[in-house]
Amino acid sequence: MRGAMSGLTLIIGNKNYSSWSLRPWLALRHAGIPFDERLLLLFDENWKEAIAAVSPSGRVPVLLHGERTVWETLAIIEYVNELFPEAGLWPEDRDARAAARAVANEMHAGFTALRNHMPMNLRRLDLKGRGRGPGVDDDIARICEIWRDCRSRYGAGGAFLFGAFCAADAMYAPVVTRFDTYGVDLDGTCAAYSRAVLTLPAFVEWRDAALQEPWIVPEDEID
Repeated sequence: MRGAMSGLTLIIGNKNYSSWSLRPWLALRHAGIPFDERLLLLFDENWKEAIAAVSPSGRVPVLLHGERTVWETLAIIEYVNELFPEAGLWPEDRDARAAARAVANEMHAGFTALRNHMPMNLRRLDLKGRGRGPGVDDDIARICEIWRDCRSRYGAGGAFLFGAFCAADAMYAPVVTRFDTYGVDLDGTCAAYSRAVLTLPAFVEWRDAALQEPWIVPEDEID
């Protein structure tokens, strides 16, 4: 297995729904960092027992490394960055790296309206125009402002927020999928950035696996 060289095991939830699982998975896979993957079915009859055995927070994702347990997405990314500093999980330039960490943390801590009203669901093709609950438009406006600012200030070296793909892009990848799923209108800069994420080989790998999953999680479906 890929993880045999590093001893890393990433525990994730269903790929169709688990936006937080996507983030570290995408960062590690794109960077070529070896890890084993273990999927726990969200909210099935064994969920509580299975997640309690590996996660002190009772949530995915969780990274296991020897006797260490690392939970929370950004903590996982930072831990792996220490193990593999050459992998480029954050920009090399100090100013760009500070900005990348700031916008990644803003994503981690905010945008609850968008998360609540536009849950990630990669298989649904019938949700265009849906999910516009209170506060969602404000979240969309702020996210697009972040994307435009990062692309303008730091993105000259590539198609992503800081040129090359980095952890900040991994943090915003589930938002890109939501904008696609729910048909959010984007300006040229944001649309081009979204296309770059959606066509990233590591993301395509995740999406293809998600579309093969047979499981339905009612809590994450919009009627």
